[in-house]
Amino acid sequence: MKKVVESTKAPEALGPYSQAIEFNNFLFISGQLPIDRETNQIPDQIDEQTTNVLNNIDHILNEAGYGFVNVLKTTCYLSDMKNFKKMNDVYSKYFADSPPARATVAVKSLPLDVLVEIECIAAKDKS
Repeated sequence: MKKVVESTKAPEALGPYSQAIEFNNFLFISGQLPIDRETNQIPDQIDEQTTNVLNNIDHILNEAGYGFVNVLKTTCYLSDMKNFKKMNDVYSKYFADSPPARATVAVKSLPLDVLVEIECIAAKDKS
């Protein structure tokens, strides 16, 4: 059965979508932006934005009983591929062991003119 997952520690969805959906031991996390839920602010630098995005993902994972170890696939969206290295440096700290499959693409623009957005799919072992 489809279950909506919402964390009060991550920013609310900006539109008609859920932060995440859990279905059959899979968790589908919508693209997360670098909004700090406590301050409602977005930092200027790509490394700080990436940290905020991954912290928001962490809050949603934890709300559903998952962790970064459960993440199978991520898709990273960058407003400029020049930010790839700095984004990757931060990203690698969150996925130090057994990193998930990943795609990273540059897009023309992102909501709220942020520099990075990341979505992911996680799964729990059924055993």
